[in-house]
Amino acid sequence: MQSDRTDGRFAVGFVPGVTVTKWTRAWSERQPAVPLDLVRTTETDQVAVLADGSADVCFVRLPIDPTGLNVIPLYREVAVVVVSKDHVIAAVDSVTLADLDGEQLLPDPAAFDLVAAGVGILVLPHSIARLESRKDLVSRPVTDAPQTQVALAWLADPGGDLAANIEEFVGIVRGRTARSSRTPSEPDAPASAKKDTKPDKAKSATKAKKATPTRAGSYGQQRKTAAARKKHRGR
Repeated sequence: MQSDRTDGRFAVGFVPGVTVTKWTRAWSERQPAVPLDLVRTTETDQVAVLADGSADVCFVRLPIDPTGLNVIPLYREVAVVVVSKDHVIAAVDSVTLADLDGEQLLPDPAAFDLVAAGVGILVLPHSIARLESRKDLVSRPVTDAPQTQVALAWLADPGGDLAANIEEFVGIVRGRTARSSRTPSEPDAPASAKKDTKPDKAKSATKAKKATPTRAGSYGQQRKTAAARKKHRGR
């Protein structure tokens, strides 16, 4: 389903733990005429917001069903265990999955209050645990737990102006700079060439100075020669 917005805005969805600031800032600098809408979603609805047109692209947490979508994996996240500050795990730097045997693993990823109360533990991507930074909670890396992966997804056939906006946003996320979109007829001078220009001129000037005597130097030599001749005539 294609977006039914008619105000020219571009909507970016994202799941908890994803920080989109650097990409939205770059978009605002390059595309000031196309305002952004930021759409917070959950892992449960991360694909639904694309299907119903609420978001044009969405930062999702894999795995998802890729049918009808374009998906670009971006980065991986380590898993951490979240426990109460009085839990024995709080005294160590990291744990393994075997260390968690016998613990009550809570199914609700938002059950931080229950964790703080000592009811159970949570195993989450590090970015989500970081969002719930509290004095009564502690998180530790789970060294052998599977990592999760964040990706950018959008509908496979967006069409029209939306396709151009998506292409631009994907380029930003992939790290393409504004300069890289310039045509071959407008190349930038290589940095090395710019750096070498002044030294070359300085070297040339130095050589010229050494090879050609200055006017003051010639005049001084002439005075010495004239004084010597006068002295010789006086004898």
